[in-house]
Amino acid sequence: MNSKLEDIKKIKVTNPLKLDCGKTINNFPLAYETYGKLSKSKDNAILVFHALTGDQFISETNPITNKEGWWTTAVGPGKALDTDKYFVICANVIGGCMGSLGPKDINPETKQPYGLDFPVITIRDMVRAQESLLDHLGIKKLLCATGGSMGGMQLLQFCSTFPDKAFSAIPIACSSSHSAQNIALNELARQAIMADPVWDKGKYVLKNVQPKNGLAVARMVGHISYLSEKGMQEKFGRKLQEKADYEFSFNADFQVESYLRHQGYAFVERFDANSVLYITRAMDYFDLSKQFKGGLVEAFKGQKTKFLIISFSSDWLYTTKENKDIVIALNASGADVSYSEIITDKGHDSFLLDVPDFLKTLKSFIDSMYEKFKNEKRI
Repeated sequence: MNSKLEDIKKIKVTNPLKLDCGKTINNFPLAYETYGKLSKSKDNAILVFHALTGDQFISETNPITNKEGWWTTAVGPGKALDTDKYFVICANVIGGCMGSLGPKDINPETKQPYGLDFPVITIRDMVRAQESLLDHLGIKKLLCATGGSMGGMQLLQFCSTFPDKAFSAIPIACSSSHSAQNIALNELARQAIMADPVWDKGKYVLKNVQPKNGLAVARMVGHISYLSEKGMQEKFGRKLQEKADYEFSFNADFQVESYLRHQGYAFVERFDANSVLYITRAMDYFDLSKQFKGGLVEAFKGQKTKFLIISFSSDWLYTTKENKDIVIALNASGADVSYSEIITDKGHDSFLLDVPDFLKTLKSFIDSMYEKFKNEKRI
């Protein structure tokens, strides 16, 4: 896996980046992938921010896992983010494990993997690192920026920190700060990892092992929160897993148990346990309103970006109310904002799935923004 990681696209960010924790990083790798072709006038670029367990490989085949990219429902020729028309960019967040600087990389001071010596990062640190990629690509202003879940958090931070960098923005199924419930779920996931004896206070990398059991349970916890109760009931109910009756054991009697175990143990093959700790912590610390004395309204003051906020009716992880609170703040700040709630029983994961109303809404907004952006550039 490491040899494959060496071959993926990266830039070296040479400018020092002072992190919110007070530490500074420099000369660090930022991995990314692009789809489509950048136009001569550089007016067709779309930046996608990935979610917690995502990476830069949003479409086609992920060269590391050999599986489909995580957003193939939306990105590709003729799709909502049409790669025949648009230049789509996605970077792996710092703290991640798909080529950008993260806790399994070598600490230049100790010549050993960072482990828990890696500095604690924030959502703001992530987007400030990614802004360097736009400079590298020579893109002064994006046609659009988008992202769901943690990707939506990054997008809100990006628009607040760099108000002139995106003509339009589509935050999807996110919030402007993590709720107590979501912090609790993340803490449960972290404790599952840290309770695994293989974790060894984050030093497992030195032994070339992975705390698979703890990481799998952490993934199971997260996966439950991505689904809706109705969707889970309709998909699984109390159906048994390839058996006629209870086994009277602690094996996976129910289909839903088998599903969660599969999701958990498939995850450990592609993700790093310490990265989960760092990225979930960044999400917990995220509170955009706390960064400004005037709160969330002040965060968007003077915003010229045109927003479309999208939520899903059955999403209990980032509720419709939390998304509407962002709309209210944007309206109060004088920003150009529209809102769409997609009715679906597929829960938080709806933005990753084939939900026709969502994909049509996404495509319609991006295409309309493209025409407006081109006209604005002509003027």
